[in-house]
Amino acid sequence: MSLQLRQLHSLEKVFADEPLRAKPFTRGQCLRGETFSFQIAYTSTKDWNPAARIRVSSPLKKQITLREVALVPVDYPGENFDNAVLRKTPGLYPDALMPITTTQRIIYNQWRSIWITVRIPKKQKPGIYTIETNWEQNGHTTHTTFQLEVLKGELPKTQLDHTEWFHTDCICSYYDVEPWSKEHWDLLSAYFKNCADHGQNTVLTPIFTPPLDTAVGGERPTVQLVDISFTSGRYRFGFSKLKKWITLAKKTGVAKFEMAHLFTQWGAAYAPKIIVNGKKKFGWHVEAHGKQYRTFLSQFLPALTKFLIKEKLQKKTFFHISDEPNEKHLESYTKAVEFVRPYLEGFQIIDALSSIEFYKRGLVQHPVPANNHIEPFVKAKVNDLWTYYCTSQWNKVSNRFMHMPSSRNRIMGFLLYKYNIKGFLHWGYNFWHTQYSLKSIDPFKVTDAGKAFQSGDAFLVYPGEEGPIDSIRHEVFFEAQQDLRACQALEEKIGRQKVIDLLERGLKYPLTMKSYPHDAEWILKKRQQINLRLS
Repeated sequence: MSLQLRQLHSLEKVFADEPLRAKPFTRGQCLRGETFSFQIAYTSTKDWNPAARIRVSSPLKKQITLREVALVPVDYPGENFDNAVLRKTPGLYPDALMPITTTQRIIYNQWRSIWITVRIPKKQKPGIYTIETNWEQNGHTTHTTFQLEVLKGELPKTQLDHTEWFHTDCICSYYDVEPWSKEHWDLLSAYFKNCADHGQNTVLTPIFTPPLDTAVGGERPTVQLVDISFTSGRYRFGFSKLKKWITLAKKTGVAKFEMAHLFTQWGAAYAPKIIVNGKKKFGWHVEAHGKQYRTFLSQFLPALTKFLIKEKLQKKTFFHISDEPNEKHLESYTKAVEFVRPYLEGFQIIDALSSIEFYKRGLVQHPVPANNHIEPFVKAKVNDLWTYYCTSQWNKVSNRFMHMPSSRNRIMGFLLYKYNIKGFLHWGYNFWHTQYSLKSIDPFKVTDAGKAFQSGDAFLVYPGEEGPIDSIRHEVFFEAQQDLRACQALEEKIGRQKVIDLLERGLKYPLTMKSYPHDAEWILKKRQQINLRLS
C-alpha cells in the first residue's frame, strides 16, 4: 500500500521535511477522569494519493476527538539555545490542532499526523478499550489499532492555581467585535471553557485595560469592565459587567480572578490606562505616586474590594502591583505597595519577579519567581510558592517554545510536584500582538510577536471561527498538570517523600528545575509507575 501509518505517543513532533524515526506506540493507560492523547502519523509513497476518509471504531467513540496537526511558520526560533532543542532554524513546525475534515489529504513523501484525544469520564468502567481507525481510499481500507487501558484509579481535582494571561483586547481585535457586545461575550464563553478544560482555574480580569506589554506612551485597545464616572469631586463605579464576567467564568469552570495590574509594567512608575466619563483620564501621562492617581485608588479599591467580598471572592482573588520589577525599581515599587496594601487587607497580592530582595523586604508575600531564579525562594522557604517562565527561560529549564521537544514541556508536572508549587503563571494564553502591542497580528502567520519572542511563547491557542483552536503545547502542558494531579493523589496513599523517591528512582541526581531527564520515554514510564501504584 502507498499509504503508511504509524501510531505515536503525544510527546513526538512530526516534521514534514524529515524522515519519521519515532518508534510505534500502540498501547497506553490512563486513570478515570483523565484526558489521554496519542497521534497517528501518515504519509504516501506515491506522487499521487487520493484523500483518505477516516473513521473511528471504538467503545469510547463518543469521547474521542480527531484533529489535524497543522504546520505553522517559525520565523524566529530564538537566538540563544542550549542542546535540548529539536531545531535551531526557521521553518514550518507542527503545532496548531485544526478540526478534522471529512477527508484527509495525504501528501507524497511528507509525514504529517492526526492528534487523537480521548476524554475518559470519572465513572468509566476500568478495562482495556480498543480504538481503531479506518483510512478509506478508493475502496481500500488501512487500519490502525490502539489499546487504551483505563485503570480503576481516579484522577483528582487540581490543587494548582493556574493562570495563562487572558488578553481580552486581542479577541476584540482579531474578531473585529466591539468590547462587551453580544458577539464578544459569546467568544469569551468559548475561550473561558477552553481555559477550564486545560486546567486553568484563574483568569486575568480587565477591571481596566491591563498595562502589559505596552510601549511607553502607547496604549492597547480599551477593554475595561468597570464603568467609572467622576462628578462633584467623587468617583462612582459600576460593576455590572464585572459581575457578568465573573458569572460567565464560573459557569464555564474558571473560579478565581486576577485583577489587572494597578501600575504600569517594569517599575510601577505610571498609572494604567483608565477610562472615566467615557474618556481616557489616566495613563502614561499620570505619575503613579502623584495625588491624582492616589485619590482615584483611595476611592476605587474600597469599592472594588467591597464588591468582591459581597461576591464571596476574597479568597479567590489575586491582585498585582506591577509585572516583572527588578531591583532598580525597588523605590517605586515600595511606594506602590505601601500605598495600596491597607486597601487590600485580606486579599492576596502576587507578582512575577526574579529578585528575592522584594520578598526579603516584605514587599511581596506571594512572589512568582521564574523557574530559573526559583532556588533562592525555595531556600528562603517561601510559603505557597508560585513560578512562571517566558522568553528568558531558555537555558536548561522547562519551557514550551515550538523548537523544544514536548518532553521539555511535560516534565513541568513532575517539577511542580517536587517543588510543591502552589501556582503557575504564564503571560501568553492569546497574545496576538507584536511586542509592546504596536499592532495586531494573525497568529497563523506570525508566531513570534514580530520576531520578538521565540515562537510558542506569546500564545497557546489560535483563533478559530467560533472560538479557540488548541496547540500541541497546550495539550501537552495539560498532560503535565495531570501528572501533577496523579502525584498528589499518590501522596494521599503513600506520603509525599515516597512519591519523590519514586520520581527520582533510577536517576543519578535529584530532580531540579535545571536537572531532569529529557527522555519522553522516561516521563511515560514514570507516569505508568504512578498509575499502577494508584490502582
